[in-house]
Amino acid sequence: MSTATPPTAAPLSNGVLIRRLLGLTWRYRFGCIKVLSIQLVLLTMGLLGLSLTGLGIDYIRYHVQGGAFPQAKFGLALPADWPPMQVIAMLAGVILVLALCRALLNYTYLISINILLQQELVVDLRAVIYDKLQQLSFRFFDANSTGSIITRVTGDVQSVRMFLDQVLFQSVIMLVSLTVYIVYMASLSPGLTLACLATTPVLAAMSFWFSKKIQPAYAQNRTLVEKMVQFLAESIQGIAVTKGFGREAENRAQFDAANRAVYDQQLGIFWRVSLFSPAVGILTRINMIVLLSYGGWLVIHGRLPLGTGLVVFAGLLEQFSGQVNNIAGVVNSVQQALIGARRVFEVMDAPVEVRSAPDAMPCPKLQGAVRFERVEFSYSGIDPVLHDINLDVRPGQCVAILGATGAGKSVLMSLIPRFYDVTGGRLLVDGIDVRHLHLDDLRRNIGLVFQESFLFSNTVAANIAFGHPSATQAQIEKAAHIAAAHDFIMQLPKGYETVLGESGNTLSGGQRQRLAIARAVLLEPAILLLDDPTAAIDSETEHEIFEALDRAIAGRTTFIVAHRLSTLRRADFIIVMENGRIVQRGVHEELMRVPGPYRHVASLQLVDGRELEQLKPKEGAP
Repeated sequence: MSTATPPTAAPLSNGVLIRRLLGLTWRYRFGCIKVLSIQLVLLTMGLLGLSLTGLGIDYIRYHVQGGAFPQAKFGLALPADWPPMQVIAMLAGVILVLALCRALLNYTYLISINILLQQELVVDLRAVIYDKLQQLSFRFFDANSTGSIITRVTGDVQSVRMFLDQVLFQSVIMLVSLTVYIVYMASLSPGLTLACLATTPVLAAMSFWFSKKIQPAYAQNRTLVEKMVQFLAESIQGIAVTKGFGREAENRAQFDAANRAVYDQQLGIFWRVSLFSPAVGILTRINMIVLLSYGGWLVIHGRLPLGTGLVVFAGLLEQFSGQVNNIAGVVNSVQQALIGARRVFEVMDAPVEVRSAPDAMPCPKLQGAVRFERVEFSYSGIDPVLHDINLDVRPGQCVAILGATGAGKSVLMSLIPRFYDVTGGRLLVDGIDVRHLHLDDLRRNIGLVFQESFLFSNTVAANIAFGHPSATQAQIEKAAHIAAAHDFIMQLPKGYETVLGESGNTLSGGQRQRLAIARAVLLEPAILLLDDPTAAIDSETEHEIFEALDRAIAGRTTFIVAHRLSTLRRADFIIVMENGRIVQRGVHEELMRVPGPYRHVASLQLVDGRELEQLKPKEGAP
C-alpha cells in the first residue's frame, strides 16, 4: 500500500502554544489556586521568620550596646518590660513554630501538586489523547510511526506537566516573590536596593537570548529520542527475524548508535545550561558584594539597623538571588515543555477524517448488498490508488479478489468499513451511501480477518469476544465451533480462560487464524472481509481453515483477497485488479477461457511439477 500523506497544518507558534496551555490549566484552576495559595502562605511565613531573626539580633545588640529600642516590620513590637532572655526565648519559639508550620505546608504543597499534575492532569491528558487516537483514521497511523505515537502519549504528555509545574507555577511564584522582595528591600533602603539590583536588566536580556538559542537543540533531541524508541519497538517486534538471520550484534550496534546520538545531543544541551547557570550566579554574587560594601557603610554610619536592616536585607537579597537563579531552570524547562506540548497538540488537532455524520442513519442490522459506483480513491488527493471501480455484490455472495502487490486489493476492502473514505464516486451498502450510515453500526455489521491476525494479551474468550464484550460463554463457544477452534482451545491449559502471550505468539498460525475467524463471526456480521487469510499457512492447516471459512461465509456477503486457486474457486465470482482497476471479472471457468492475468497466474500454480488438471479449459474452449 502507498504511504498516506495526511493534510498538515502550520506548526503552532510559541504564543499560541502558551495560550492553549494556559487554557488547559484553567480546567484545573481550583487545584492551581490551592497550590499557589500555599506558596503565598509559605512566602509570608518566610518573610515573617526572617524579620523576627533580624529583630532578635537588634534586640541583643540593644542590650549589649544600648541605643534606640529595636522596631520590627509588620506591626510587631517586643515587650520592653520582659526579661531579655524571656524575649529571646519567645522569639526563638515563634521562629521554631514558623519553621514547623512551613515544613507541614511544604509537605501539603508537594502532595497537592503531585495529585494535581501527576494524578489528574497527566492521567486526564493521556486519556484524551488515547481517545483521539481511537477516532483517527488509518491515514494518521500510516503517516506516523509507532515510536512517535508512543512518545507523544508518554514523554510528551509529561512536557505539559512540566509547563505547569516548572514553568507556570515557578514563574508566578518567582514574579510574586521578586515583587515582594523588591518592595520589602526598598522599604529598608531604596538606594541600597537600586545598587544591588543594577544587574537585573542584564540578566533578563541574557535569559531571553539563551531561550531562543537553546530551543532548536531541544527539538532535535525529541527527534532523536523518537528514532531510538521506534528502532527499539521494531527490534522487539522483529526479534524472530533478527535471531533467524543472526543480526543481534548489528542490531546492538545500531541501537548503541541511536542511544549515543541521544546522549551526545543531551550532553550538548547540558553543557549550554551548565554554562548559563554559573553566569547567572556570578551576576547575583555581584549583588552580595555591593551589599557588603555599601550596606556595611550604611550600618557603620547609623543609616541602617544591623538586624532588621542589613541582616534582613541580606536574607531578602539571598532569596531574591535564588529566585533569579531559577530563571535558568525555567528557561530550560519552557523550551522542553513547548516542544513536547506542540507534539501533544498535533495529535489533539489532527483532523478526524472518518466520522459519523450528524444526521447519520442507524443500521443495527444490514442485509449485506454492496455496490461500488465509479469509486476513486487517493491518499494524497493527487495520485489515485483506485480508478473507476464499479462492482455490484448481492447479499450472501462471495467475491474473490486477485491481483499483484500494490494492485489496490486491500484498499478496496478498507473502503467498506470506512477505514478510509472514497475520494470519488459512491460506495453503497444496502443502497445507502456508507457516509450516511452510523459508523459504529456499520462496522459492527462487518467481520474482519486479516492475513496476519492480531491477538491481544488476554484470555482466549476475551479475544474471541473482543468485538462483542457482552457475549455469553455459549455464544463464544458457538463462534469457536464455527471457526473449528473449539477442539484446540479445550486442549489449552485453562481452555477458554487461557491467557495468550503477546500477539498470540504461543499459538500456531492456523490457530491464530481460527481465533480471528471466531472473533469475526461472533458478531454475526452481514459482511465478511477476508484479507488473504490462508497466505501464511501450510496446506494441511489451509484445509482446516477452509472448513472454518466455509461455515463462516455461509449466508454472508464475503470479500476475500486470495492468490491460491483452492480459495478462488470457492467464490461466486472473481475480480482481477491491476494498478487500481478491475481488469477482469467472472467465475474460474470463464476466466480460464480467455488470455489474461488470471489464466497466467493460474497456469503458474503447479502440483508435483505438472499443471493442475482442473486448470485446463474445457474441451473446445480456446
